[in-house]
Amino acid sequence: MQLGTRWTARTEPPAVVPAALREQIAAVEASLPVDALGQPAPRWTLTWLEGRPIAELDTGIIVSVDAAGTVVVRHDVDDEFSGD
Repeated sequence: MQLGTRWTARTEPPAVVPAALREQIAAVEASLPVDALGQPAPRWTLTWLEGRPIAELDTGIIVSVDAAGTVVVRHDVDDEFSGD
């Protein structure tokens, strides 16, 4: 795994964030509720696995590129909470 960078949601992603991820990152951010209590916005972490970018939001939402080159949005569900 290659470490990337971090940035706050609803701010301009750093230039190192691949263009392929930017549209879906923006869509995820548009769906985030606005915190009326003034809590800080979650942060994204960009990493690379097997040469493919993975952007994970502190809330567990992951935007990545799969082996076929398709951008995938999913939620990192911890087995402890999945009911299995």
